[in-house]
Amino acid sequence: MTTSDPQWTPDEMMSVAASRALRDGAVCFVGIGLPSTAANLARHTHAPNLVLIYESGTLGSKPGVLPLSIGDGVLADTADAVISVPEVFNYWLQPGRIDVGFLGAAQIDRFANINTTVIGGDYRRPKVRLPGAGGAPEIAASCREVMVVVRQNPRTFVARVDFITSVGFGSGPGDRERLGLRGAGPRTVITDLGILQPDPRTCELTLTHVHPGIDIDTVRANTGWDLAVAPEVAVTEPPTPEELAVLRRLEATKGGNR
Repeated sequence: MTTSDPQWTPDEMMSVAASRALRDGAVCFVGIGLPSTAANLARHTHAPNLVLIYESGTLGSKPGVLPLSIGDGVLADTADAVISVPEVFNYWLQPGRIDVGFLGAAQIDRFANINTTVIGGDYRRPKVRLPGAGGAPEIAASCREVMVVVRQNPRTFVARVDFITSVGFGSGPGDRERLGLRGAGPRTVITDLGILQPDPRTCELTLTHVHPGIDIDTVRANTGWDLAVAPEVAVTEPPTPEELAVLRRLEATKGGNR
């Protein structure tokens, strides 16, 4: 069962939940879209010392508006430093100097493996060819932890991804270690329905929170496998008036409304 709340939208609930998961002072590798919205919301509310790093090479950006792309001039204008893209990856990302990496997904499976490459089993002749990897595989491999923000439905939450662009936990416990991946992998998956976290024993994504107005059956119905559910599922705290006001002010800055 799902009940709507006129005070906020599912995307707003998802952005607020993602922003709350970021601690003040953390170094965060940010992508455009919902991850950027969540990270900037956190910086404008409870985490003013959050350090934002964008793939284009801007370190410590402090945009007062939401950037339209990683090449948006506001990121360079407000950055502590601008460095080359190879330096972002070779010095900051791959050695494990990033606390949190944000990722999205076209598909995600029960072990938090992510596909942003192709839909359909034939790589050369897929049903849909997606934008591709970008820096996502390195983020998934090397950040100290990864947070995934994605809308939840059976087409996105699949039992097995068609292509592994970014490794989560592979086929289960021990795969990250076997592959020599530095980071701890996805620790939180935040959707428009709730929050999932990997089971510490099996590494399988497990429902730990539902958002207000969402029940467990709804989350199960929007998952393409038999979803594991924690013994006690919490209800996410609804957005506060302050969080909604800041979020909506930021959203109003996109698309040239600056």
